[in-house]
Amino acid sequence: QVQLVESGGGSVQPGGSLTLSCAASGYGFSNYYMGWFRQGPGKEREGIAAIGKIRGTLYGDSVKGRFTISRDNAKNTLSLQMNSLKPEDTAMYYCAASPFMLSLAASTYNYWGQGTQVTVSS
Repeated sequence: QVQLVESGGGSVQPGGSLTLSCAASGYGFSNYYMGWFRQGPGKEREGIAAIGKIRGTLYGDSVKGRFTISRDNAKNTLSLQMNSLKPEDTAMYYCAASPFMLSLAASTYNYWGQGTQVTVSS
C-alpha cells in the first residue's frame, strides 16, 4: 500500500507556471504506475498525465505540450510541471497510483492523495 500527499498548488495568473509534487510513503513506489488527475467545479475527474514505472508517459489532449510529468523513484516523488496555465486549468489536482497499467482512466488507480487546489485567474 502507498500513501500519497500532494503539494505545490496555489493561485497563478494566466500564462504562468506551477509545479505540483506528490510525496509517496509506504511500500514500493517504483512498483506503481503514477498519474495526475484533476476535477474542476461541476466537472468530472479528468486524467491529465501518467507515467510508467521507469519510463513512458501519457497526456490528455487538454494539457499536451504544456504539462510535463516526471518521477524520482529514489526520492519517492512524482511531479507535474505546468506551463502556460489557462483559467480552464482551475481545478483540484490529485496524484494517484496504479499497480495495473499506464492509463489515464481513474478506474485503474487504487490509491489517491487528498488533492491540491490550483486556481488560474487574473
